Amino acid sequence: MAPALEAEVRAANEAFYLAFRERDVDGMERLWAQDSPVACMHPGMGVVKGREAVLASWRGILRHPGAPSLSCSKVTVHLLGTSAFVTCLEGQQGKRARLIATNVFVREDGHWRLVHHHAAPLAPSAIPDRPPTDPDLAIDPSEWN
Repeated sequence: MAPALEAEVRAANEAFYLAFRERDVDGMERLWAQDSPVACMHPGMGVVKGREAVLASWRGILRHPGAPSLSCSKVTVHLLGTSAFVTCLEGQQGKRARLIATNVFVREDGHWRLVHHHAAPLAPSAIPDRPPTDPDLAIDPSEWN
């Protein structure tokens, strides 16, 4: 994997979470692709399709006073030429991760831009035959209340 490209994708992914934490609507809008089709799957919701609808969903989340302040951990970058995807865990700082996410990026005008974000809850029953070996994935169901 090209270290410089991986670093660029990591930086774009972190910029996404920084915009989320800082409730930066303009920053979030700059991160999403303009020429490529985009979609987003927020936890517990259906697919949001199209740039305007996706950005409207983010404006609603970022402007909501109860929106969480998320950071990501366990970041893995997967390069695919002019596209890439990142897998990571999402959670509030100082707490165990509660979501697992995939962020898909494409190269537009020399920058990595989001075309898809999908976050879903981690659940202890996700791998029922094996207990999690990663402490970030070992979530007590009572913590969800």
